[in-house]
Amino acid sequence: MTSTSTLQFVRKAASDGNPAEVRWRVADVQALFDMPFMDLLFRAQQVHREHFTAGEVQRSTLLSIKTGGCSEDCGYCSQSARYDTGLERERLMPIDEVLEHARAAKAKGSSRFCMGAAWRGPKDKDLVPVLEMVREVKKLGLETCVTLGMLGEGQAAQLADAGLDYYNHNVDTAPEFYGEVITTHTLQDRLDTLDRVRGAGINVCSGGIVGLGETQLGRAGLIAQLANMNPPPESVPINNLVQIPGTPLADGGKLDPFEFVRTVAAARITMPTSFVRLSAGRQEMSDELQALCFMAGANSIFYGERLLTTDNPDAGHDEQLFVRLGLTAI
Repeated sequence: MTSTSTLQFVRKAASDGNPAEVRWRVADVQALFDMPFMDLLFRAQQVHREHFTAGEVQRSTLLSIKTGGCSEDCGYCSQSARYDTGLERERLMPIDEVLEHARAAKAKGSSRFCMGAAWRGPKDKDLVPVLEMVREVKKLGLETCVTLGMLGEGQAAQLADAGLDYYNHNVDTAPEFYGEVITTHTLQDRLDTLDRVRGAGINVCSGGIVGLGETQLGRAGLIAQLANMNPPPESVPINNLVQIPGTPLADGGKLDPFEFVRTVAAARITMPTSFVRLSAGRQEMSDELQALCFMAGANSIFYGERLLTTDNPDAGHDEQLFVRLGLTAI
């Protein structure tokens, strides 16, 4: 099958199920992964330019406002209380300290400030100070995002009332592989939270992690799951697993870099109006690999030296990379 006929195949309406709901079958996304690498990147860049200005990249800064002690057993996570990763459990960060970080992020050129707390889900009393953080960060002129775990009834509405712009809640991996990575909650639990976020009028930030031991078909399943959300997430973080000593996934094999780029390209083609973000694992990527990811349609990065508990390229290096590639921050 030529690349042209492949594109006609993968872009047609799905023939299985309700076409209004199933826009991308897993087989359709797998057909993208099967394309010659250069053809896939070329098509992804075409799609990107149809919906975004070439060379513009959104920058977000992520801060852990409550670190460690999470009761969940996510096999990749340093913050699970079930694993000995050497991470010290910390209380919720005072609002003055959070705002200090937010001001510094804005001064360095971030346009969105994301706050993460290691909870299964926030109790109502936990949510009160977070709502104040959202309101105060908004006053600084930054977009706001939080990731707090699974939300209960009414909590998304409270976050919306505080002015929250985005809620991050990743689906992590393909549905059939989910139980291999996490057993203390289900994928449906996560989808229920995303439904509450959507219902409250908050933008959705949801993506996944690759390199967990899934197959390429599993990566296609992850992308199909995200692309078939109605609507797809406004922001789609693509994380490359950071293998953290002490976690169950610390000793797996490394994902082929070209496979990561293919995943980014598939996300761009299937979710043409979403921001596709290079997220965890960027510290281990070469500048050349990141350039390929931008060519594949990535147009957002996490910016700043720390992502919750893992390292990230320093802001100075990113500034140099933007200059070298002719990228513009938005």
